[in-house]
Amino acid sequence: MLKVTRIWIGIAAAIAMASPLAQSAPIAAAPSAPDRAFTQLSNDYLQTVYFPTNPSIATVDGVHDFDSRLEAYSRAGINANVKLLQHWETKIAAVDPASLGERVRGDRDLVLDNIRSTLLTLQTTRPWQKNPDTYSSGITSSAFSLMERKFAPSDVRLRALIARETLMPAALDEAHANLDNPPKIYTQIALEQLPGLVHFFQNDVPAAFTDVSDVQLRKQFDTSNAGVIKSLQDYQSWLQKDVLPRSHGDFRIGTAAFRDKLKYDEMVTLPLDKLIAIDMANMRQNQRQFADVAKQLDPNKTPREVLAELGSDYPAPDKILDTFRATFDHLVAFIKQKQIITIPSDVRPIVEETPPFMRATTFASMDTPGPYEKVAKEAYFNVTLPEPGWDKQRTQEFMAQFSYPVISSIAAHEAYPGHYIQFLWMHRLDDPVRKVLGANTNVEGWAHYCEQMMLDEGLAQFEFPTDKRQQLLLRLGQLQDALLRNARFVVGIKLHTGQMTMPQAVDFFASEGYQSRAVGEVETKRGTSDPTYLYYTLGKLQILKLRTDLQAKQGKDFDLTKFHDSFMQQGFAPIRIVRKAMLHDDSPTL
Repeated sequence: MLKVTRIWIGIAAAIAMASPLAQSAPIAAAPSAPDRAFTQLSNDYLQTVYFPTNPSIATVDGVHDFDSRLEAYSRAGINANVKLLQHWETKIAAVDPASLGERVRGDRDLVLDNIRSTLLTLQTTRPWQKNPDTYSSGITSSAFSLMERKFAPSDVRLRALIARETLMPAALDEAHANLDNPPKIYTQIALEQLPGLVHFFQNDVPAAFTDVSDVQLRKQFDTSNAGVIKSLQDYQSWLQKDVLPRSHGDFRIGTAAFRDKLKYDEMVTLPLDKLIAIDMANMRQNQRQFADVAKQLDPNKTPREVLAELGSDYPAPDKILDTFRATFDHLVAFIKQKQIITIPSDVRPIVEETPPFMRATTFASMDTPGPYEKVAKEAYFNVTLPEPGWDKQRTQEFMAQFSYPVISSIAAHEAYPGHYIQFLWMHRLDDPVRKVLGANTNVEGWAHYCEQMMLDEGLAQFEFPTDKRQQLLLRLGQLQDALLRNARFVVGIKLHTGQMTMPQAVDFFASEGYQSRAVGEVETKRGTSDPTYLYYTLGKLQILKLRTDLQAKQGKDFDLTKFHDSFMQQGFAPIRIVRKAMLHDDSPTL
């Protein structure tokens, strides 16, 4: 997954401030007066609403005017933000889309849907009222955004952190007033997270600023950090003793909200039952292909028995990072030989162990600098290693996630040509809206598409020209990942529309997604608060259809490199916008 710090935010009214966006070059494709006017309006929205009211996101994106601020979690702040967003919804909606050029019309849709999605979150799904983890993990992410990249000297970043930490106890206090009958699973997840969050402030945060020598500044930090630790500990005790016993709420967002979330986040409006049918057809196709590959590997074993063998072939734990680095060499060489996509830079991401704060939630992730980051431009490919104190069995179970075939799939998803290549392309864009706003069906859909596309184009034969077994194992690993994403698709919809219980969801991951029950339990828990995590498969299928339709239209003139490069030039926009730009029609995305 692409590591992007995106937390829910309940926000106070925005204060107009200057930002680096004011120096952004005008969009080349916006010469008309209406286009110029909307470009200015969208810049105003980003400068005076989006970044000021989302200071932690601004930090991640490389806009550092708001590093000392924390999102407002109070009910008054939420109400003020709703009012502000409604005002801007009216302003953006009043712009006649017919007066705009195609690209700027897409920007209008992106801004309008961003506003409506945020309003849906604040007014309808209401995590500020239902989810205790919103507060504890929210403030932790705000601290982490100041630590993860050295975009300024340590003392400058520490001053900003102290300012944020000073506001954090009050943010946790707002939970006492706001939380109302949360779902039990949400309170349980928050309680599971909290010991790690406390440990993070006790150990990881101080360790990030050991080079600060200003004695007075360190004293201020000791005070603010101790205040956050105590507040988190008090919060944990309150959740355990008071909130958990009265957590009887429903995590399901319901059919109407699910449809609206898909519409605003992904620009997908197909009926939910049709979406399920599309995914199930793809799942059955993947299952049939899985069985065929497994039979070729060993006709005397069931597909599940072959799958078990897949997880037994992995590098030694101390060789994982080197294995990933070597995999990059193969992937880059293949991309260049087959002319898959233009690689904008020869600079590689830095492969390193996942920071302690992130190890509980990810096996591998790509940490890229924000689109406006001017100083800390390094990109990190984080890989979680087994802990030295684990016993042999736990280490083996963990390492099964890093079998050689899976490592290749992970590297294609996260780096080449997945998230990292897309990140490099984003820095070529002059369009502020496309740099900042987008859709998960584009970001995760692209990375998931890359896993399959690279094998379809011959990666297995390139890496193992004479080893048929290794070729088949690479495909089997890709198919298991695809089945996991297929299962997320169905579970997300059915959990949140009341068609499936949590135990049934776990069973579905195991029986249809070919996952262990342990993985199924984790995935189901994630689905309770990430209802539309269908975006991996949904995005991949839309990209595949776009490619097929463009190929049919262009015939012998179709060029894979041009297709992928053109896709990148649209930023992170929903596939509907990308499709319109590349096909110049309004044909269905699925």
